[in-house]
This record gives sequence, structure tokens and C-alpha cells, in this order.
Amino acid sequence: MLTGYAASHQHPFNIFVHMIGIPTIMLGILIPLTWAGFEIGEFRLSLAHVVIAGFFLFYLTLDVIFAFAFAVGGYLLSLLAVKLGAYPGNTGWLIAAACFFGGYIAQFIGHAVEKSMPVLIKHPIQANLAAPFFTVVELFKLAGLRNGLFDSVQEQIELRRHRDAGSAWHG
Repeated sequence: MLTGYAASHQHPFNIFVHMIGIPTIMLGILIPLTWAGFEIGEFRLSLAHVVIAGFFLFYLTLDVIFAFAFAVGGYLLSLLAVKLGAYPGNTGWLIAAACFFGGYIAQFIGHAVEKSMPVLIKHPIQANLAAPFFTVVELFKLAGLRNGLFDSVQEQIELRRHRDAGSAWHG
């Protein structure tokens, strides 16, 4: 999953835009999800927490370290979502819509620069599951952590491109 997603995200500008756009889209989704929930003692459990927990559990099946890093970031985003969603009137909805649509517009611009089709068009469910994970992985890459993983993913991308180029040539 990571190799397929990363293959469409090789240009530095596209990666940069996704590093901002994906959390922004998540924030746009989390804001209205914070409005639905229930109290457990002094803690409020919202649908935003349930979504973050669901992603965390899925990511645990992929990589424990990345899953925990996502959980921390997701929880911080949910705290911000609560604050932004508490503004009076329709302000919370306007912020959520601006984050959601603005984040996607930015990503489409990134793909235009890279001249690649967004994974969202080809595989919308996979794209939405992989995108937050990809953001965490890219943060580790920027920090210079787990370089062996990135080298392996890049090798797989190059092998896939070589194979696809060969089949197109002979096809």
C-alpha cells in the first residue's frame, strides 16, 4: 500500500503540499465529528476520537511505531478540531469546509506539478486510508529516521516503473 501511494508522490512540491493538505483535510472532517459524542466520567468521547482510534488500530497492522506517531498527531488534531468547532454560529462549519476543500485543492495542485494522477481518483478508499499514514511516514523520512524502510520502498517503486515500462514497450 505504501509503495503504491508513494509512487504517485515523488516530487518534493507534491510531498510538501500533501504534508499540509492531508492534516488539513483530516481537520475538516474531525471538526463536525467532535460535535457528536457522549460523556464518560469527565472525559468526552466524540466520533472524532472513534475515527482516530479506528485508523490507529488499522495502522497497527502496518507498523507499530508509525501507528503510535499517528495516534499522537490524530489526538492533537482532534483537540484543535474541538476548539475550532466551538466557534459560534456557522463558523465551525465554514472552517471545516475550508479545511476539507482547501486541502483537496492543494493536493490536486501538487499532483498537477508532479504530472501524476491522484491516487484518490484511482482508489478513493485506499487513498483516504493511506494518506494519513503516508504523512507520518514522510515525517519520519524528513527526520532521517528508518531510512532502510524508505530505501526499500524506493527500490520497489523503481522496480515497478521498470516493469511497467517494459510491459508498455512490449505491449
